[in-house]
Amino acid sequence: MKIRWAIATFGVIALAALTITTQMPWLTQPHPEMVPQEAPIVGASASNNAEPTLSCPADAKPANLDFTMKDVDGKDVSLQSYKGKVILLDFWATWCGPCKVEIPHFIEFQQKYGPKGLQVVGISVDDPVDKLAPYVKEMGMNYPVLQGLGHDAVQDAYGPILGIPVSVMISRDGKICATHTGLTGKDVFAAEIESLL
Repeated sequence: MKIRWAIATFGVIALAALTITTQMPWLTQPHPEMVPQEAPIVGASASNNAEPTLSCPADAKPANLDFTMKDVDGKDVSLQSYKGKVILLDFWATWCGPCKVEIPHFIEFQQKYGPKGLQVVGISVDDPVDKLAPYVKEMGMNYPVLQGLGHDAVQDAYGPILGIPVSVMISRDGKICATHTGLTGKDVFAAEIESLL
């Protein structure tokens, strides 16, 4: 009897999973990823072990930067104002543990690469400003943090976003070069930033 229940349960779960992925095809579509390229060999003394660099995929889609949201001080910030820079767009929330792990990396990236053309932008997906502003101050976030609550169109433009953190790497010419869902290694972000700058 127990084996029948186990088989029936497994069958129901398998059918549900198949139904969900059939009705929601974006669950099975891969996110954009940057493409490895061999570094060009310069001069006769160049090593054959040159580090590969990353580039934006040839079929990268344009990023929709036509959004204006308020920052934690209540000022309007347009994503268009960052066009021409490499943008690391981070969807996060104050209650998200993995987000809290990534924030210090983003602070460091903004400090190190900001003068070279990087702009980190945080979009809090569901925090009210009275909770968001003290958190930004406590963490020492040195980049714009925007209030995404009530701006579902932004998440739709870069998603669907089914969980956070989600970080999107956008090139200077406004293309979505990579999307990362979940906790992503600092070295992965650093390699992509350096390649796009």
